[in-house]
Amino acid sequence: MNSLPGRAALSLCRRTAAGGMRVFRGPAGHPAGAVPGDRASLRAVRVCHSGTSRQGSTSTKKRGYDITRNPHLNKGMAFTLEERLQLGIHGLLPPCFLSQDVQVLRVMKSYETRADPLDKYILLMTLQDRNEKLFYRLLTSDIEEFMPIVYTPTVGLACQQYGHAFRRPRGLFITIHDRGHIATMLNSWPEADIKAVVVTDGERILGLGDLGTYGMGIPVGKLALYTACGGVRPQQCLPVLLDVGTDNQALLDDPLYIGLKHKRIRGKEYDELVDEFMQAVTDKYGMSCLIQFEDFANSNAFRILHKYRNRYCTFNDDIQGTASVAVAGMLAALKITKNTLLDHTVVFQGAGEAALGIAHLLMMAMAKEGISREDAAKRIWMVDSKGLIVKGRGNLNHEKQEFAHDHPHIKTLEEVVATVKPTAIIGVAAVAGAFTEKIIKDMASFNERPIIFALSNPTSKAECTAEQCYQLTEGRGIFASGSPFDKVTMADGRTFVPGQGNNAYVFPGVALGVIACGVRHISDDIFLTTAEAIANMVTEENLAEGRLYPPLKSIREVSFKIAVKIVNYAYKNNMASLYPEPKDKEAFVLSHIYSPDYDSFALDTYSWPEEAMNVQDV
Repeated sequence: MNSLPGRAALSLCRRTAAGGMRVFRGPAGHPAGAVPGDRASLRAVRVCHSGTSRQGSTSTKKRGYDITRNPHLNKGMAFTLEERLQLGIHGLLPPCFLSQDVQVLRVMKSYETRADPLDKYILLMTLQDRNEKLFYRLLTSDIEEFMPIVYTPTVGLACQQYGHAFRRPRGLFITIHDRGHIATMLNSWPEADIKAVVVTDGERILGLGDLGTYGMGIPVGKLALYTACGGVRPQQCLPVLLDVGTDNQALLDDPLYIGLKHKRIRGKEYDELVDEFMQAVTDKYGMSCLIQFEDFANSNAFRILHKYRNRYCTFNDDIQGTASVAVAGMLAALKITKNTLLDHTVVFQGAGEAALGIAHLLMMAMAKEGISREDAAKRIWMVDSKGLIVKGRGNLNHEKQEFAHDHPHIKTLEEVVATVKPTAIIGVAAVAGAFTEKIIKDMASFNERPIIFALSNPTSKAECTAEQCYQLTEGRGIFASGSPFDKVTMADGRTFVPGQGNNAYVFPGVALGVIACGVRHISDDIFLTTAEAIANMVTEENLAEGRLYPPLKSIREVSFKIAVKIVNYAYKNNMASLYPEPKDKEAFVLSHIYSPDYDSFALDTYSWPEEAMNVQDV
């Protein structure tokens, strides 16, 4: 018998239908080798973003061994006997026929034997290299479990160990020595219909600094979430690493480092490389191809964004995505504080791309409430490595000058909080423990409901833990973090579920909406619209638990709603390039969503009338 016993199958899955999993019936009939009783048990553990099962039919000219080595086509032991015979792979697989449900359970059994997050990451990436649809079926079955593995915080560790854990190349590596030939290099990529590119130069990976070529783990992980959370088709996604060297001396001294072994090239040569890259991508894939910049250093991030944002379909997730999710958290917090943004004063720990991005979007949100940008800026204070940003302080770049106050200089964050008495503090400088016990207690003394956002990634770089925030504010703190924290139970029995201000609430839905209607330029209005949409999806029940964001298990629904809002906004404001305008925007977006259900490779066979098939003879 080739099926798992019903009870054993259910025991491998950690949630039942009653525990929040979406249940649906499979296609008529039973999978090869399964008995009806087993099938009934497995129904309870099948999960799909759409809530329905649908098996499309596809064709391929590939045959034999190539099928089983192609992650886009491979179904493993889910190939039927008919498919195996027609594709020439009969005998290349064990004589066993499994449904996708059982395959998920088999992977989960292997996954649960691994205690180390990096081992789990390697297992999942190996699955992605082997069977793409099964990988995304697994991710969408429990996004809360798998997101911390395929992205932050585990992806940070994976990037640090990237060279040692390297197994199979994913993405396109373009170096400074390839200038003049990037168009040719794009031709090496096997897919022609690319809709989304995520690119990094590896200089500022999360809060870990310059990881050079090892930064490729970020675009790969980001695009996995494009698909798992947003439904963007994986074959339309391209991860790119621009290798211009590294200033990380430890990597340069490591004989096993797999990138260019010289200091970073900067200046004109660097700019020419990025210019050529942008032009080559749009020449090959079109002006509507989305290009997301990820983990570039401050010195380049703003400059590149300002240079290209009105020429290409591009955004910087560290600036604009982080801004959108942070502002969404602030807007949701207003449901607790029962006031408006104009009643708040915000102090930032950090004045880099994330802090400035959040601040600018906060100013836009405040401007919607009727004040000028100048008045909005007066409600925002920033502390960088040299202390409070004030007028007259030397070496302030243009972005920081807008938030320089006419105020005596203060060196430490503790002093700034004690002096300014903000209603909200937001940490985005990757300084672990920056929100000290004194700062948190001071915030609780100034405010009935202090807003404390420790948004730095990975977890080891968080400004404070969820437990510290809730315990030191006696449960009054409104908390959000960049990486996940466990539930916190107070001495009086109250339990809080920390809100995770993960950019994954933003970029998958934005990407899906932008791709669907062919937006050519992505304005900050789109990110404010997204922030408002996310905040509106936070229920009173979520707020009572301490959440400022919808539960991660609903992130595909969140991304879908964001995409629909963006499509509506784009057509209303003449930003879309695909016409005629669809009447049913929801159905239109749904038609672009990738399904991890297996396709059928069975040939379309049929017969003619017998008399039409008579063989002529001499």
